[in-house]
Amino acid sequence: MRRLSLAAALAAFAIGTLLPLAEAQAQKLVQISGPNRTATVNVSIGKSADVRTDISFTDVTVGDPEIADVNVLTDKSLSILGRKSGTTRITAYGEGKKLAGMFDVEVTYDTSMLASEITRRFSHAGIRVGTANGKILLTGNAPDAVTLDQALSVAKQFGPEVINSVSVDAPQQVMLEVRFIEASRQASRELGVQWNVFGSSGAAVIGSRQPVNFLPRAAGVAAGVLSGAPPFGVAMARFIAGGITTDAFINALEEQGLARSLAEPNLTALSGDTASFLAGGEYPIPVAGSLGSVTVEFKRYGVGLAFTPTVLKGGLINLKIVPEVSQFDPNHSVNLGNGLSVPALIVRRADTTVELRDGQSFVIGGLLQNNSTTAQEQLPWIGDVPILGALFSSKSYQKSETDLAIIVTPRLVRPARPGDVVKTPLDKTLPANDIDFFLMGKSEIRREASRLASGATHPMIGHVLELPKTGGTIVTVRN
Repeated sequence: MRRLSLAAALAAFAIGTLLPLAEAQAQKLVQISGPNRTATVNVSIGKSADVRTDISFTDVTVGDPEIADVNVLTDKSLSILGRKSGTTRITAYGEGKKLAGMFDVEVTYDTSMLASEITRRFSHAGIRVGTANGKILLTGNAPDAVTLDQALSVAKQFGPEVINSVSVDAPQQVMLEVRFIEASRQASRELGVQWNVFGSSGAAVIGSRQPVNFLPRAAGVAAGVLSGAPPFGVAMARFIAGGITTDAFINALEEQGLARSLAEPNLTALSGDTASFLAGGEYPIPVAGSLGSVTVEFKRYGVGLAFTPTVLKGGLINLKIVPEVSQFDPNHSVNLGNGLSVPALIVRRADTTVELRDGQSFVIGGLLQNNSTTAQEQLPWIGDVPILGALFSSKSYQKSETDLAIIVTPRLVRPARPGDVVKTPLDKTLPANDIDFFLMGKSEIRREASRLASGATHPMIGHVLELPKTGGTIVTVRN
């Protein structure tokens, strides 16, 4: 019994001593005084603060009850409860509507735990936590964008509205050097025999792709055929017997071609933003509208690029890149009627995310496209006879290969300093004047050569135009 009595006494003493201390720490005490009788009170959402005046009051008004609520404790003290983030004013009046005190209340999120968490997680960064108009405010410096992004993610767990005023120390502008290299190879062969038989009353054709009235029927035309007037790759043999003329055309043709296309766009974007590039155009597409109307939408085509860089710690660059190369495909166009058709597009697109350092490069390759077409025309039955059937048939094939390679190089860049000269590709040349253009055949001249020839600092450049004005005077205009 003595032990139980002693334990109960200690518990009562602890409750009576610690509970008032805890309540005093949970509530803030603000003493108002002075000629303007105004004080500023900061209250966290869901918590209260006690304020007192040095004179008694009988009435209290609240500017915005949704932000803060007031409970009167005594004739000289009241309790302010934070309900919603924001600012408002509470005014206390005494007898005769005499001003007893005004309290500018700012209700904010509780940032004490957030400040401790930011300090614990990002001790190497100088990020500070504050409030502004009831919202969480982050200030200071961050070593890179990744640290800042993580700090913002933590802050949004304590409040949905976060004001970011943190400066990033690392360079935040990334220039992307991109090279589009496309090589296209084409090869085709054609071999066939065409028989044309002309008589006094008719004509017979085997293996011809042209109407009968376009075929040569005179000796002069045949001579023109032999002289090379028909397309390249055609040889002719003529047989005459009994008033019947037989022409044998041997069609043999081989074509090989190589095409190269290269685009080198340079784009600059801030860390976290997206930059895009398009070298091509837009073609209209008719779209059915309401009440039978037709509207037009535009579809992009050409060489396009979109990339989003993110500068990481230590100069590492996280790069999301989406290159695209498209061209018209007339073989798969869509006919809309009334003479309207919409061409299809051949599109090669890639979407990838890599991490590189300043100046490193990577290549997107393997975007291959192979097309092979084979055609054979022959006279029925006879064309199936071995060896002899080759004289009554025409065969051709066409093969095309396209290889696309994309080379990407990111670089950390800074803007040019004030006064730095930015050069252009035309800085070393000047437009040619009349003498250089008409007599020397030069469309432009080098700047150093022009100065040495004229001996002047600013030589006459550009073409000269004689423009008559009113009164018969002549004005010389130099570009």
